[in-house]
Amino acid sequence: MPIQIGILGLGTVGTGVVKILQQNAGAIQTRTHCEINIKGILDRDLHKEREVSGDFFLTDQPERILQDPDIDIIVEVMGGIEPARTFILEALAHGKHVVTANKDLLALHGHELLDAADKASKELHFEASVGGGIPIIATLKESLVANKITAILGIINGTTNYILTAMAEQGRDYAEVLAEAQQLGYAESDPSSDVDGLDAARKLAILSSIAFNSRVALNDVFVEGISRITREDLAYAAELGCTIKLLAIAKQQEEGIEVRVHPAILPLTHPLASVNGVFNAIFVIGDAVGETMYYGRGAGSLPTGSAIVSDVMRIVNSIQAKSTSPSNCTCYLDLPLKAVSDFYTAFYIRLLVKDEPRVLATLALLFAEANISFASIIQKPRGHHQAEIVLVTHPCREGSLQEALDSVKAYSKVLTIQNVIRFESGQGEKP
Repeated sequence: MPIQIGILGLGTVGTGVVKILQQNAGAIQTRTHCEINIKGILDRDLHKEREVSGDFFLTDQPERILQDPDIDIIVEVMGGIEPARTFILEALAHGKHVVTANKDLLALHGHELLDAADKASKELHFEASVGGGIPIIATLKESLVANKITAILGIINGTTNYILTAMAEQGRDYAEVLAEAQQLGYAESDPSSDVDGLDAARKLAILSSIAFNSRVALNDVFVEGISRITREDLAYAAELGCTIKLLAIAKQQEEGIEVRVHPAILPLTHPLASVNGVFNAIFVIGDAVGETMYYGRGAGSLPTGSAIVSDVMRIVNSIQAKSTSPSNCTCYLDLPLKAVSDFYTAFYIRLLVKDEPRVLATLALLFAEANISFASIIQKPRGHHQAEIVLVTHPCREGSLQEALDSVKAYSKVLTIQNVIRFESGQGEKP
């Protein structure tokens, strides 16, 4: 008997789902031993021109999809929190399996939705919510399930990666490249979710909850965006044999889980350093498998549609095997979260100071009082009796670094603290 699906939304991603189901129908049927049909699609505008057509009904009435007894699987690709949350809960209550690409919803209400799916004995899949076409959710839940995951480092926002790549390769300013990204469609007219790190933080909350089997909420993630990164910072990073990426970082250590999103100075030798443009990559360290990396397009109609259709096929295979008694939520632990002050990393600090004797010696003393030493120092004259100093610290506690910076701010010879950026070694354990 054919499996019937209903799709909520026919925008970019919804269109990709329809195209894949139609173009690959034969292969999909062979692999699932079942015909998969689209019965109906919810769309707000029933009169607009579309890239796809087929033997399905279009409706602007959600009940026609959610309450149709013939529909087995609901695909939610509307985005946003409401009404997507209400529609998914209603679909589960009506005995339907659900596939969603909605990272915002999962980051905020994932616990509620997964519990509702378990209560209804239905499957809720969300591969497309992180990394677009990169199969990272299935990898963490299935392929790496024998491992204790110690660290995840991800470039999981294509907009910021495009901006930082262009700034580094072309020596351009942030504002100029952002405007170009908006013109090319890589950035929204309001780019704040991307450039402020919130999009990556939502994805990291999902990834870390799965990887560490302990619930991580969006509010648990430390977030810092890229708007303060300058071409000067990228030039200094290159001088140090590094580059700068917006990284989503999650580590499981003895003290607890560490989850943070921020610009990070990364050695050029690290595999993530060569991930450029709009591409995404996720670097995972497991205690048994060691270092692994997953690379691909993090967005787009067909890459995201690929992940959604794969989830649909997983559910169809479960239905065919009569094995749909899922445990959707994998958070069976309750691990503590590390405080930001206990994060441990090296730092890059760029200062504009008065070019006078003993300034560097005084700075060294102020940092030494916070038990911080320097790994390297770069000093360049800037005219008008001023100098620019870049201090690279040895790894230290974030709390200690903030104490030192408070003293530096009060030092009269320091004109400006131009930027502070964390280094990332890419290792899972505290140095």
